[in-house]
Amino acid sequence: MSGSVPEEFTAIGVHDFDKWLEPKEFTYKPRPPRPYDVDIKIECCGICGSDIHAANGDWGRPYAPVAVGHEIIGEVVRVGDGVEKLRVGDRVGVGAQCDSCGECIRCSNHHENNCKKNVGTYFGLYEDVGLPTQGGYANYFRANEKFMFKIPDSLESKYAASLMCGGITGFRPLMTAGVKKGTRVGVSGIGGIGHMSILFAKALGAEVTAISRNHKKEELAKQLGADHYIATSDEDFEVKNADSLDVIVNTGSSLTGGNLDKVLQLLVPFGQFISITAPPLNEKMTITPMVLLANNVSVSGSAIGSPDDIEYMLKVAAEHDIKPWIEEVSISESNVSKAWKRMEDGDVKFRFVLTDYDACFK
Repeated sequence: MSGSVPEEFTAIGVHDFDKWLEPKEFTYKPRPPRPYDVDIKIECCGICGSDIHAANGDWGRPYAPVAVGHEIIGEVVRVGDGVEKLRVGDRVGVGAQCDSCGECIRCSNHHENNCKKNVGTYFGLYEDVGLPTQGGYANYFRANEKFMFKIPDSLESKYAASLMCGGITGFRPLMTAGVKKGTRVGVSGIGGIGHMSILFAKALGAEVTAISRNHKKEELAKQLGADHYIATSDEDFEVKNADSLDVIVNTGSSLTGGNLDKVLQLLVPFGQFISITAPPLNEKMTITPMVLLANNVSVSGSAIGSPDDIEYMLKVAAEHDIKPWIEEVSISESNVSKAWKRMEDGDVKFRFVLTDYDACFK
């Protein structure tokens, strides 16, 4: 079934990484549609911390111009002949991934998010046609229907947007750890993703401890539902709170200056430290191997989630009325620049969502 979709899409993006706070409008041709591709008219898009890392060149400078944005909500306006699950008029979301090979052992085992040919919603490449991907700061978006997800009716678009990357990133480690009622969960980093990890952990029945470097966010953590609070600047925090947690979800934007050896002592034996942070590529994590051995804890990572994970996350969010803390921003060149600068400065509680697309992309 076909709808009316322009041959070129209009976007706002970075043209010069050295002037990343000066995004400009541009047009681009999307990849030629495949039978299983879906086109959506974008309604809103969350601003993720990844957008800042990509826009300022932290994650390399693969091509320009580039429109970032991978927390997309929109309406289906065209479906290919091979599309099975979506129909024109459906409200859908798109996260940080828009394609995978579909053939490797990872894809076969429903770990598409770890596919070595994973195509990012932006900073990705469609190798078959040699075209780069462009994200959700645009009027339309085209991708494989497998990576588009129907949004439950009870979830407002402005809240659903932030769930598409930040939400699943904060939720997936809770699934990995088997969090349930009574599980003692630590959330390190009370920001865009961390606050959603707290919301989801509480929804699953966990006893939640917020972890931050100082006490500045203690009241916010309580408002989010955290049961306890640990400031790593406190003397002997690792001694006073030893063996208090079953799992720690690390959401902080940086590990620089932290003492991971001490943080790991908060875990019980066989506890898990799961890191979901994506700092600049040159940042390293420092751990003393003997700390792992002596405490019998594990350290792992978690990247977004598979399509199955995202479907389940949206179901949980709808059932528990999960609402990320957001601030709406009307999309425009100047407003994107201002929001990026504020996010870089940590001046948002806790996510921006770009709205009013029809007014911008007339």
